[in-house]
Amino acid sequence: MEPLQLHPDRYFDPDPTVRRIARELYEEMRTFPLVCPHGHVDPALLATNEPFPEPTSLIIKPDHYIFRLLYSQGIPLEALGIPRQDGQPVEQDPRKIWQIFAEHYYLFAGTPTGAWLDYEFAEVFGVPYKLDGTSAQYVYDHILERLQSPEYRPRALFERFNIEILTTTDAATDTLAYHQAIQASGWPGRVAPCFRPDAVFKIARPDWREQLQLLAQRCGFAITSYEDFIRALEDRRAFFKAMGAFATDHAVLVPRTHRLEPEQAEALFQKALQGRATEADQADFEAHLLMEMARMSLEDGLVMQIHAGAFYNHNTYLYERFGPDKGGDIPVQTEFTYNLRELLVTYGNDPRLTVVVFTLDESTYARELAPLAGHYPALKIGPAWWFHDSIEGMTRYRQWITETASIYNTAGFNDDTRAFCSIPARHDLARRVDANFLATLVARHIIDMSDARRMARALAYDLVRKTYRLDERIPAAA
Repeated sequence: MEPLQLHPDRYFDPDPTVRRIARELYEEMRTFPLVCPHGHVDPALLATNEPFPEPTSLIIKPDHYIFRLLYSQGIPLEALGIPRQDGQPVEQDPRKIWQIFAEHYYLFAGTPTGAWLDYEFAEVFGVPYKLDGTSAQYVYDHILERLQSPEYRPRALFERFNIEILTTTDAATDTLAYHQAIQASGWPGRVAPCFRPDAVFKIARPDWREQLQLLAQRCGFAITSYEDFIRALEDRRAFFKAMGAFATDHAVLVPRTHRLEPEQAEALFQKALQGRATEADQADFEAHLLMEMARMSLEDGLVMQIHAGAFYNHNTYLYERFGPDKGGDIPVQTEFTYNLRELLVTYGNDPRLTVVVFTLDESTYARELAPLAGHYPALKIGPAWWFHDSIEGMTRYRQWITETASIYNTAGFNDDTRAFCSIPARHDLARRVDANFLATLVARHIIDMSDARRMARALAYDLVRKTYRLDERIPAAA
């Protein structure tokens, strides 16, 4: 079996001058706590603090980055134990699934997933050998043994990872029972909810009226008008904020913003109640509600996040058999200058508002987002997202944004993951890429080392705290 070794200078430039500076900057960046303002870890994990079951359920099944690549090579999701919607049988033996994964682990070479997994194996679990078909069962047993010890319970790992705060993503109708359990437990770890009302915005979906009824149950009053609907959203935002939320999140295909007249909004809402809303109606309603979310954020102080440009569940075959979040989401071309104009003209000049925009369309970085964020006080650019939170993707992000918007109109880093044990790997990769970017600027005499050190701290820690207004809630690290 081949030893697994992480090079101390991984991701740094081969040029010795840049590499030396990058190493020095990274050594300072690596000491800061991890701030995780947007992610998808299940809060039940930290509420119950039960041991992780076994390596396959921990590493493979929650991570669509893993099984989307395996699926692209012809491996059916049934063979990976992913449950089918119709209840048809899938592979249940976790060791067989792990063996398939190990035999195809070479597919991840050169990808961010491979970089994260190697870090997770080496640094989190202390695996001494590279994963492949030969080492598969040894690595499985090694990780399984670790998972059975108290040091590998979720809360212990949270503390070991040096996580300052972890944010989940929660539907507007969520009871936040697990968040309540965490807060009542006396454990000092900070886990915050995030308000995501997408399901009650999508009025053309067949289950929208069910979602609306659930929203009414949570609020304790009937929702029969648009005015009731807005009151319910305000009520839920207040509840989330009382539970520690500091942000909202909105996933849209097109980031269009446009305010409807009150009678137009009411007409659309009544049409939806009758089950007659079209996709075009939904697009108009979502564009209007983004305006309303910005208005509410000015009032309650919640940071507004917009994730735009993902065509969810592109693969109908896969979606019908396995449901959402199975790796079938594909980026689309996205436009921001026109689509965000109404929101920004109405609210974007008010520094009390913070809107963080994420995109899957890299072509918008230099052309649209950097000029917009470099002008409007309310707008910040979210980190390189999803398919672009990679070594080269994050480098392109810095190169195309910094000159126009500066790093100080970006939102720092977030890991945006369901895979809890990969969180430190994602932050480590981002910090190394940022250290290398700054080292390049120093080597070219664009900035000096004092500039670079200040910017390194900002990228690793300060920017994310400032963007999400955590300075008002949590004391900063020294």
